[in-house]
Amino acid sequence: MIPWEELERAPVPGGGELTLLRRGDEFSIRAGTQELMNSRMHGSEEALAELGCAGLPRVGDAFVLVGGLGMGFTVRACLDRLGPGARVEVAELVPAVVRWNRGPLAHLAGRPLDDARVRVFEDDVGEVIRAAREVYDAILMDVDNGPAALTSEANARLYGAGGLAEAARALAPGGVYALWSPADDRRFTERLRRAGFEVRTERVPARRGGGARHVLWLARMVPAAP
Repeated sequence: MIPWEELERAPVPGGGELTLLRRGDEFSIRAGTQELMNSRMHGSEEALAELGCAGLPRVGDAFVLVGGLGMGFTVRACLDRLGPGARVEVAELVPAVVRWNRGPLAHLAGRPLDDARVRVFEDDVGEVIRAAREVYDAILMDVDNGPAALTSEANARLYGAGGLAEAARALAPGGVYALWSPADDRRFTERLRRAGFEVRTERVPARRGGGARHVLWLARMVPAAP
């Protein structure tokens, strides 16, 4: 067995640390001892974009926000599904993750940050959402291991009533809020419903071809009664 090689460590704004590791042609990003992502398991990250964008009223010129860059697989899946007039904004809290995606990780998802449709913010996705009003056709969230704020304690607000209300205001009519998680959380489903969303969950393979399954929440605002 080839041992893991530590390539770099990077602080997380607000506390904590991420580690980038490589073993042969496999890459891993970890928070402490918890693996956040692995280059061999990205089927569910791609499904986040595929299902989150599937029912949009606009596709060719859609405006999508991706919360959390990861290894670029969700952004790549967005670009492959959306048209040439689309725009994809990426909010990534940790500047080193952006740098890794332009460097040692760039080839994994086919260099999505080089696409002219992509704009990257090295910023808290909550701040990006808070500043928006009815602009995004989809908000795709993968900034933690689900609604548990593992990467940054400050992210906990994203999954509470206030954060979900801000996400609802940031969505254009008919827009979709989608979130990735390694496991289901019924309390989060109820919070989404109380925030006015129609919600469904999907269990999708962690990697193409089967194996473990992850959970996606797909939520759309319920139209106000006339």
